[in-house]
This record gives sequence, C-alpha cells and structure tokens, in this order.
Amino acid sequence: MGYSKSDKAETHTRIVSVAAKRFRELGLEGIGVADVMKEAGVTVGGFYKHFDSRDELVVEALAAAFQDLDRWEEHTDTLTKVLENYLTEEHRDAPGTGCALGALLGDMSRASRSAKAVYTARLKRTLAYSTGLVPLNGASDRRARAILTISAMLGAINLSRAVSDPNLSRKILQQTRDQLIGLNKPTKTH
Repeated sequence: MGYSKSDKAETHTRIVSVAAKRFRELGLEGIGVADVMKEAGVTVGGFYKHFDSRDELVVEALAAAFQDLDRWEEHTDTLTKVLENYLTEEHRDAPGTGCALGALLGDMSRASRSAKAVYTARLKRTLAYSTGLVPLNGASDRRARAILTISAMLGAINLSRAVSDPNLSRKILQQTRDQLIGLNKPTKTH
C-alpha cells in the first residue's frame, strides 16, 4: 500500500524542517542525508522520492529556515528591538532555531550556486527591511548604515559562538549591540 499525496507532502515538510534546524546547528557539511532522514523518521532509500539531489534539500531547507526571519521581522518594528533581540546569549545558544543568515554565514562561501542564490535573495530582503528601520541621520546613507549594521550583527553572533571564553562572548554581543544602537540613534533636528 502506497502513501497518499498528503502523507508524502507531510513527510517532505518534516524532512525539510529537520534539515533546516540541523544545518543551522551543524553547518551544511556537518550532517549527512542519512542522519537527516533518520531524524525525520524516514529511510534513507526514500530520499530520492522527495529530492533530486542533496543540494535540492539544502536549498529547500534554507528557504524554510528563512521563513523564521519573515515571522521575526513581522513582529519587530524598530532597529533597537532588532539589535536587542538578535545580539543576545539566548540567540547565540540556539542556532538551530535562530537566524540562518548568521548560522550559515561561514558555509556560504563554499555552498552551491543555487544555495548562494537563496542566501543572497534573503540577505537583500533583510537589507531592504533593515534600511527601512535605520533612522535618518542628516546626509548619512541609510542603506550603507544598514549594510554595516547587518555585517556587524552577523559577525558578532558568529564571533560570540566561536570563542571559548564566556565572558568575551558576552562582551562581543553586548558591546556590538550597544555600539550599533548608538550609531543608529536618530539625530535631533532643531
């Protein structure tokens, strides 16, 4: 007896969801197809019923992970809130449910062209969103400050995860957050 189309769709969604979480936790090369399938409760032999290649799974998992950013952006309306929520120890300690832009940054230089395309499209979307949150500051270029802010956020979250000293990790997050909030305060007009 075969599976219905809805069963296949549910299984497909479960596989992508597991991959989205585990890729963020372990990196694109940190977990294999067999482990993803096992964790999703599916035999390895069933992989090709759902995907033509591992890269197709990576691209779909990236897209699914980026949907978390969509939901997050919908509920964050100031750059200060973004910084206060992003540059935290809680976010640092939960890469599997955190920002895929940050969690997979190091992997993208070696990723496939199709994975890079998905990542780039998401970064452009986040850049547009962030530019809209950057306050006007005289003649200062809002997009340039948004690029700087995103770059610092992604760098800080990754550095805070990379170091073994918990105090340094905490300082990286706190000081980057404080500096970016200061940089992005609206100037007062007279």
